[in-house]
This record gives sequence, structure tokens and C-alpha cells, in this order.
Amino acid sequence: MNDVDKEVGNVSKNVNLQISELDLWRLCDELTVIEAALLLCSPDLVDFFQSVESWSTEKRPKGYEAAKKAIINAFRDGEITGKHTVDIPSLQRSPFNIVIDVASLRAWLKRRGVRSGFFFPEESDTPSYLDSNHPNFAPKLAAAVKVWEAVSGEPDLMRGKTPKQAMMKWLRQHANDFGLIKEDGSPNETGIEEVAKVANWQEKGGAPKTP
Repeated sequence: MNDVDKEVGNVSKNVNLQISELDLWRLCDELTVIEAALLLCSPDLVDFFQSVESWSTEKRPKGYEAAKKAIINAFRDGEITGKHTVDIPSLQRSPFNIVIDVASLRAWLKRRGVRSGFFFPEESDTPSYLDSNHPNFAPKLAAAVKVWEAVSGEPDLMRGKTPKQAMMKWLRQHANDFGLIKEDGSPNETGIEEVAKVANWQEKGGAPKTP
């Protein structure tokens, strides 16, 4: 191996250490509809962009079909700019052959109220402890924060109830969102009470105020 090959190898190692695979996708100015849809719903599966369409519908990533359809419709209506890479009849056009402009896609997402996720790595308003994609995400911590915000911000939820009672009711209604369910699909009352205890600001108890 000559000196040039060694230097190239060292540079490659440094790049691999400093840039993640997903960050490399962020360097792309254009993406196919398939790639963009996967990056929207399941960034970790983007490397399967060449085979995902061959999977049965039920095995495709959750949200993939909706994301793909939304992007195609926006491209068709001119809301997202791009081009067809193959000149074939519209009925035979494949999502693989539609290349969209990433800046245009990002602008469209913002207009539709989407400002977090893969295409907005620096603009997410979601704290890391509430981000379900964070490697250290703790569902019960997120549930405690969310139920505290919900109940403390809406006095009507506590009509005839203590804060803890109101929180437990809210958590039962949103049990699926935080994994507070049993294998049979019923709410996990033990987990719900644990979360409510953490979020409860009235630790001394007492009867609920009269409405």
C-alpha cells in the first residue's frame, strides 16, 4: 500500500467516526419519493429503499404508505418541485422515478405544520426526554410530564376530583401512547398509579374541591 492509499484510508476512517449514515442522507439535495417517504416515517430503514416496494403492504414501515402518497400528491399538484427521471406514460410512472427537491419538500412540510423529524434535525421543539426516538426515552417519564401539563393546564379535568384522580383518568385515556397497557389491551393500573404519583402536586391528599 502506497502513501496515498494510506492517507485515503485514514481520511475514510475519520469520516466514518464523525458523520453518521443518516447525516450523509442529509447531504442529498434530491431524493426519490421512496427515499423521502422512508426518511419521514422510518429513517433507520432508508437503506431498504430499493426493496421496500417488494414487501407486502402489512410489512412495510408504519406510516410509509401515507407519507409516499402525500409526497406524490404534493408533487403532482406542484406543491413540491421535482422531475421524472424516465419519460414514460403517467399511469406507468413509478415512485422510484420521481426525484424531488429536498428544499422544496422541507418547505412543504413546514406549510403542513411538520417541523420535527429527520428533515428538521435542529428545529425540533420536542425536548429530548419527550422524544420517542431518543435512545434513552423513558415512556413513564414522558407520561408524567404530559399528564402534568394536561391536568394543570385544564381546570375542568379536576372537577370533583383530586389532581391524582384526574391524572389517572387522563392516563387511562392515553394509555396506548405511553405503553401503559397490559398484554390483553387493558390499562395497566399499577403503572398508571405510579406515573400519577410522580406527577401529583397534591401529595397530602384530601377531598376534591366541590365543583
